[in-house]
Amino acid sequence: MAKKKRAQSGTHALQALEKAGVAYTLHEYEHSEHMDRGYAIDSAQILGFELGEVFKTLMANVDGKPACAVVPANAMLNLKSLAKAAGGKRAQMMDPSAAERLTGYVTGGISPIGQRKAVPTFIDASAEGLERMLVSGGKRTLSVELAPADLAALTRGSFAPLADHARHFRAENRSLRGETPKIRRDTRPTPHVN
Repeated sequence: MAKKKRAQSGTHALQALEKAGVAYTLHEYEHSEHMDRGYAIDSAQILGFELGEVFKTLMANVDGKPACAVVPANAMLNLKSLAKAAGGKRAQMMDPSAAERLTGYVTGGISPIGQRKAVPTFIDASAEGLERMLVSGGKRTLSVELAPADLAALTRGSFAPLADHARHFRAENRSLRGETPKIRRDTRPTPHVN
């Protein structure tokens, strides 16, 4: 991957990448007008990446302390797994306005790189097997493609199993792969009211 030269006037994420000398590819694009599944899945579809290569950045609190979780676009964050990875007992999602204040980025454009305040960062273990991954470049229409090892080194992050593919996105993942989602029908008889 060739490093894209960028002026120091870019986002904090781009500035951090440049300062560290990390090889990356920058992707700028426009999001769809109608996003039903969030920024990360929309980014994957627009840029032509597999959903497992595009990662979203989620901010959480583990035992009251901030943490950053980087999970695939087509998965949900397993909060119990995050708490375990962080050595804590309980994790909960951070309020979006608190996440924006802490990171210096807007929701939908939060990058794990160059956050206003460095916090422990955990990257889903599925990224370790990838040659490249895509994360936010610090704004909603900007993504950065880089090696997972470079992301871990830059954020001082560690890899841990964080993604939960079994909940919420199960039917959606099938429909994105072109499979017909299975619809459960209620077979109970309808009560007859006179």
